[in-house]
Amino acid sequence: MIDNINVFFDQFVEDFPAFDGKVLATRYLAPYTAVSSDGDLWLCREYSDIVIYLQSLLDRHTSQGVVACRYEDLEYTEIGKSSFLVSVTWTMSGEENKLISKWRESYNLVKTDAGLKIFTSIDN
Repeated sequence: MIDNINVFFDQFVEDFPAFDGKVLATRYLAPYTAVSSDGDLWLCREYSDIVIYLQSLLDRHTSQGVVACRYEDLEYTEIGKSSFLVSVTWTMSGEENKLISKWRESYNLVKTDAGLKIFTSIDN
């Protein structure tokens, strides 16, 4: 399963530079809940809410000069037959690979007929 999880996040990194919330939202399942490191909570009840939420994050990254992202230190735990807890460290970089931000984030993923989908994320 680790190969599928790596492919899932590799594709995320590949699609990220488009800065298109609709593209990234295809990896999420509604309802989706996000929790920031400060404890702020966002509940996206529908797919359209996920698109709006992700686009707001992408717009913020763009305004900070982010042009690419990468992940490292992927760890995962199986939860039952079809769910996973996955944690990665994200690095957002600008031109000439300048570090803009770095944080750890954990995701709850579930296997669906359409592949892995995120239904919860928590910034660490």
